[in-house]
Amino acid sequence: MHVITDNLPLYLSGLLRTLQICLYAGVLAVVLGTVIAAFRVAPLPPLRATGTSWVTVFRNCPLTVVLFFMAFGLPELGLNGSYFWFGTIGLALYTSAFVCEAIRSGINAVPPGQAEAARAIGLGFGQTLGLVVLPQAVRTVVPPLGNVIIAMIKNSAIVGAFGVGGDLFAVGDTLTSARGEAVLPVLIGVVLGYLVITIPAGLLLGVLERKVAIAR
Repeated sequence: MHVITDNLPLYLSGLLRTLQICLYAGVLAVVLGTVIAAFRVAPLPPLRATGTSWVTVFRNCPLTVVLFFMAFGLPELGLNGSYFWFGTIGLALYTSAFVCEAIRSGINAVPPGQAEAARAIGLGFGQTLGLVVLPQAVRTVVPPLGNVIIAMIKNSAIVGAFGVGGDLFAVGDTLTSARGEAVLPVLIGVVLGYLVITIPAGLLLGVLERKVAIAR
């Protein structure tokens, strides 16, 4: 285990970098996924078609292909920038499709009478969704949404393979290729780093789920 202890500062910096990727991608995915879910249940056919197309494309396209396009396709189109942001945005776009479906399942679980009552008192679609339906839907989507977020954290390892630099995946690559450390202990350190993120996240989501269940 001396490989881990001797390189602990490097692992900690990789952990912080991975947390940055997960935080930015998670926030963007939840916001974008909520918007796409609203599109999918909107009364306007063009919005529903847009939401359906978005989910169909990203759910059926491998994450590696999305990240490959972000890392190498966008520069070919003249859009240059940091691989960190390209990779983070690519992860968020991919995850947003799964967030959308989790939220849409919660929207569909709300009794139709709630929306009908909101429309009866003169609320429009946006007001009905934002003030009546979504607050109730959120209570039912915590478990599936939590699973999506945990999966996103694990998928962030693939982002590191596209030259983001500094994250846990890059730390493992640096230690094995540049410094010649043994692969197995290096990978154990990387796995422990991801567990430090995913286990507390899972516990936090469990607490949140129980609190929502009590409030229901």
